[in-house]
Amino acid sequence: MRLLPLLALLAATPVLAAQPAPPTALHCGHLFDSRSGEVLGAHTVLVRDGKVAAVTPGRDPVAGATSIDLSGHTCTPGWTDLHVHLGSQSSPDSYSEGFRLDDVDYAYRSVGYAEKTLLAGFTSVRDLGGDVTPHLRDAINNGLVTGPRIWAAGKSIATTGGHADPTNGYNSTLSHVLGPPGPTEGVINSVEDARQAVRQRYKDGSDVIKITATGGVLSYAKSGDAPQFMLDELKAIVKTASDYGYKVAAHAHGEEGMRRAVEAGVTSIEHGTYMSDEVMSLMKKNGTWYIPTIHAGRFVADKAKVDGYFPEVVRPKAARIGALIQDTAARAYKAGVKMAFGTDMGVGPHGDNAREFLYLVEAGIPAAVALQMATIRAAEVLGVDDQGVIETGQRADIVAVPGNPVQDIDAVLDVAFVMKDGVVYKQPGESME
Repeated sequence: MRLLPLLALLAATPVLAAQPAPPTALHCGHLFDSRSGEVLGAHTVLVRDGKVAAVTPGRDPVAGATSIDLSGHTCTPGWTDLHVHLGSQSSPDSYSEGFRLDDVDYAYRSVGYAEKTLLAGFTSVRDLGGDVTPHLRDAINNGLVTGPRIWAAGKSIATTGGHADPTNGYNSTLSHVLGPPGPTEGVINSVEDARQAVRQRYKDGSDVIKITATGGVLSYAKSGDAPQFMLDELKAIVKTASDYGYKVAAHAHGEEGMRRAVEAGVTSIEHGTYMSDEVMSLMKKNGTWYIPTIHAGRFVADKAKVDGYFPEVVRPKAARIGALIQDTAARAYKAGVKMAFGTDMGVGPHGDNAREFLYLVEAGIPAAVALQMATIRAAEVLGVDDQGVIETGQRADIVAVPGNPVQDIDAVLDVAFVMKDGVVYKQPGESME
């Protein structure tokens, strides 16, 4: 992809004018303690220089501080979505756009998607696959555009013909002209390829490694669950990733591909549709995380009913696999598998991420646990210790919703306040539109 003009184009994009005004005192009616999962009473959170400077019970006046009244709200740590794709969004045109759009088109779209995600309460995301997103991450970090903190995978690693092979569906003439993709393009077929692909992601500036351990729902291929790596290839990916300090996220629907990925030592299983009791036990033994992405499952199952939304090779997979993920999440929670929050947004519409909380609760997961999955548990998956809780010295990533989301989880759909690194991006009374 031609990415040279990307930053110049993004620099011309308007950004929100909000600036930090330290110190800032947030007067919260309630405070969600993500360590205990309890909703505490009124607290004042003092923010200075992008960090939480103090957390005190009650409404504590702070001399010289800008006060923000959140007395009718519950303050929580900023939420993290561990599975998004900010460079795209599903539509009936998705499969043809790759032949018509340039990288700059995807870049412009990603700017809007990023802002919607932040204003929905998600101050951090892990983007698991997209060539544009590492550049979007850099633009956000440089203050050129508005969006969440991003851990970017860049191009996902796949096998020939597997989910994330970028040439799936190409005709023979186009395939002949372009030639078979290799490790540079994220497609491998050997242990040596596996090592090279990880090293290429390092060269490209990725923050995390994403692999597609099984077939996928939306790829232009028949199988949605067959294993797509040999165990030695997976071990080579994980070992090489470890050398560079990377964690590995594994897209996986089928049982055998999941088993191999867990045995190889991946950090997380994404989707996990056909997760068996045996795989769950192995995940508990190895400490592997599970990111359900119920929203994506429900979205594709619903769209599979719409004529023409998906190609016919995709439609039966979407109908069959998508409908099962919520049940898998329920079983995994009961089995004690470690779980954290992710949506696969980009499959569904960006900005709708918080609806995953409702689906988790529908699956029998307590609202407090669902909130922990998007805060302190997500921080554990990322391997960071400076976010996910509202405590002195932590990043000032804070979200507020009306009422008490533990008692009424629907409150998460009405985010009233968003702060990231001490900068206020949304206050009560402001619309997301």
